[in-house]
Amino acid sequence: MASDGVITHRHVDVNGVRLHVAEAGPAGAPVVLLLHGFPQLWYTWRHQMPALAAAGYRAVAPDMLGYGDSDAPSGGPDQYTALHVVGDLVALIDSLGEKQVFVVAHDWGALIAWSLCLFRPDRVKALVALSVAFNPRNPAVKPVDGFRALYGDDYYVCRFQPGAAEAEFRRLGIESVLRKFFVYRTPDEEVPLPSWITEEDFKYYTTQFDKSGFTGGLNYYRALNKTWDLTSPWTGAKITVPTKFIVGDLDLTYNTAGAQDFINKGGFKKFVPLLDDVVIMKDVAHFINEEKPKEISAHIINFINKFN
Repeated sequence: MASDGVITHRHVDVNGVRLHVAEAGPAGAPVVLLLHGFPQLWYTWRHQMPALAAAGYRAVAPDMLGYGDSDAPSGGPDQYTALHVVGDLVALIDSLGEKQVFVVAHDWGALIAWSLCLFRPDRVKALVALSVAFNPRNPAVKPVDGFRALYGDDYYVCRFQPGAAEAEFRRLGIESVLRKFFVYRTPDEEVPLPSWITEEDFKYYTTQFDKSGFTGGLNYYRALNKTWDLTSPWTGAKITVPTKFIVGDLDLTYNTAGAQDFINKGGFKKFVPLLDDVVIMKDVAHFINEEKPKEISAHIINFINKFN
């Protein structure tokens, strides 16, 4: 691991699985754990890692369970609940020799980070969550059932449940599927790459998902109801970790029913009382850390510097 922002790679055995981990920054520096979403990899943090290293932090970005060069347990979705994945991350933090780390997380990574802060707030100094706000557990409705009632069977979370998703992805081809995800507010069949991703970047993503497939990532969606079953003790619990939240105003997550009111009118702050700041970035969509890398890096560093 180098202090000049060079990214190195290794595998770590944690909690019964092997995770691929990318790292940058000096040994002994405060650790920033970077958690990616779907359909991404450690590589989504390729801009933030050198910036964090230059600022004196040790950036640690795993391929999440089921992704890239990390293990993908084959026992079905029940092995991908938030409790399983948080267990992996706690073990990863232990393997780094750290009692507490900073966490920066996007999309599904943010969902897992909220769970990490809920289950083990003692292990997190502060959180920067991107794109996905905390979603309090609704004791009356299972998540997938709620999405189906609101949006119908064609809603992507419902379509990702066990069934035809993998076959559909195979029919379309890895490259076509990834192009659609990266510009998922564009409905056209022929999808150009967005300006924030190069052909070289896209080739890396395509090569990795060509090897691993999408089942590991899809299993996070398929475990949503099982996680709901297992987390009833945390109904009504609050996030007690200092937090900054950043979302793009063009992000579909920000434009779903009720999201803006929850984020901006007190509901979010009620459940995350140490919410320090909410940043709504203009003309930015979902893949915010790749679309606006310098701005996001600055937001992260400025926030976590408060706690050193």
